Amino acid sequence: MLGIIAVSDVIKENSPKAVRELQAMGIRVVMLTGDRKSTADAIGKQVGADKVIAEVLPDGKESVVCALKESGAIVTMVGDGINDAPALTSADIGMAIGAGTDVAIDSAQIILMNGGLTEVCAAIRISRATLRNIKQNLFWAFFYNAIGIPIAAGVFSSLGLTLNPMIGAAAMSLSSFCVITNALRLNFCKPFDAGNDLKKPMANLPEIKETQMLKYTIKIQGMMCEHCEAHIKKALSALPGVREVKADHMKGEVYVQAAKALPEADAQKAIADAGYEFISIRED
Repeated sequence: MLGIIAVSDVIKENSPKAVRELQAMGIRVVMLTGDRKSTADAIGKQVGADKVIAEVLPDGKESVVCALKESGAIVTMVGDGINDAPALTSADIGMAIGAGTDVAIDSAQIILMNGGLTEVCAAIRISRATLRNIKQNLFWAFFYNAIGIPIAAGVFSSLGLTLNPMIGAAAMSLSSFCVITNALRLNFCKPFDAGNDLKKPMANLPEIKETQMLKYTIKIQGMMCEHCEAHIKKALSALPGVREVKADHMKGEVYVQAAKALPEADAQKAIADAGYEFISIRED
């Protein structure tokens, strides 16, 4: 042997820092990748991910996201490739890297203009600051009006407590002024400053298990065109655990991938409700 050429993934410099900041905010970090397990484990160890799930196809990523959502977790998916699109769509919040593919960008709700994972931390800090600001405004507006409106309406006039209408109008304007001024404080938010992060314990989530997809082939009579295929897909996709549905009206078959067993009775009812005739189902 005259030589060896080795190729490996190189992580971005700010990735370990971003993972540590997410963990400090009480967020569990899971790495989903289609790469080989040995490579993924090495990268996951370098960045400090809590869990590494490797060798998963696009539907596998989506299955993990759906499993976490079904357990009651709020899931944010970050991705930049075509393979990430299904998981980005299924997550509660999808974040796409701005330099990623158009499919990923179209599938996400938030676009990160720069490629660093610290942008994820910044987005979460901005959203938390905004939500905190909204709660403050709701509290003060309710507290202010709960006291001011009864007085202005004369509820306590028998006690000698009254309010001149002109002063009441000014006070109402002052209420709006206070709410707007408090909202403007968001201009001073420092999204890249981790010093003000609220230290929270790690989210108590169930163990993430790699889901083994079950595959079924269903024989159906009555499919005549692509419109029929779309109708069947919509009906079967609504069943619990179903992750992917493909239909072939030429063969009269539907191919279903599910994260759990698909009862024949449920499939038969869904197909009948859609207006087609169920023939048989088999597990592949």
